[in-house]
Amino acid sequence: MIDPTVILDADHRLAGHGLALRPVRTADLALIVRHRREMFAANGHPDEVLATMSAAFEVWLTAHLATGTYFGWIVIDAAGAAVGGLGMMEIDWPPHPRHPRQHKRGYITNVFVEPWLRGSGVGRALMEKAAQESGRRGLDLTVLHASPMGRPLYERMGWTAGSEMMLAIGVTGRPPTR
Repeated sequence: MIDPTVILDADHRLAGHGLALRPVRTADLALIVRHRREMFAANGHPDEVLATMSAAFEVWLTAHLATGTYFGWIVIDAAGAAVGGLGMMEIDWPPHPRHPRQHKRGYITNVFVEPWLRGSGVGRALMEKAAQESGRRGLDLTVLHASPMGRPLYERMGWTAGSEMMLAIGVTGRPPTR
């Protein structure tokens, strides 16, 4: 039974879809792993890397779902089928000019919407729920890594790009050369 207090029809683009938001559960392990893999596949990552990542992510996620350190929401349709999701964590981070009072940040990950519902407002609803949760938890800063597909939505919602750089070393990266 869908709790009518979480129906997503407040957004006119979602009206009539009978969509609802529910918290992530430990039973969602395979679903979240699938969402993560499909999210990265849609952004051009090769299957062999995604297979390795998915296996390692499943081990990681099992522990974090069990302790509640990974939390989030699943969007379900009227039949109870999952059509989207978002994961979130509080991560330990030293105080920073963008959160000078705190030693933590919110972190959003695994934002996924089934292809047939992309652009319908589901992603926005998930991001709004995450922003509300950040406020409820008193987090001064929440971050995410934006794919080219998600970036326009995040920018419309007021998210700004930072100055992060990366160096990948190991299985999927290349060691530095001089």
